[in-house]
Amino acid sequence: MSGLVLKLAPNERVLINGAVIENGDRRSKIAIRTPNANVLRLKDAIHPDRANTPVGRACYIAQLILSGDAQPDEGKRQLLLAIAQLSQVFDGAAAQAVLQEARASAEDGAIYPALRRLRELLPQEDQLIHARRQ
Repeated sequence: MSGLVLKLAPNERVLINGAVIENGDRRSKIAIRTPNANVLRLKDAIHPDRANTPVGRACYIAQLILSGDAQPDEGKRQLLLAIAQLSQVFDGAAAQAVLQEARASAEDGAIYPALRRLRELLPQEDQLIHARRQ
């Protein structure tokens, strides 16, 4: 099999070129043969209301690229800018490693891995925001 292969859990949904596809009751695999198809697992998607923090906005930018709702070049530029800004805020070694990997993925055009890495920072960001409010 060539191309992207998605392994879907039961009832998992995925957005492919603007169409929401829902898997049945069993695990399955789908092979995407079309090059450069816009694919986004909805379990990884950020709701627009959740994109109200710096990490949430960076994830949302990546999501827009993956869904085809943003021009790839402009989206990539914005994503790299957002990652650079986050690098100035998160000072822990683990967070910096995540951001470095996200940046490297984005620079290579691997937006999905960049999104997955950025999502790892959401709980840490929530902790930082809640600590500031107290």
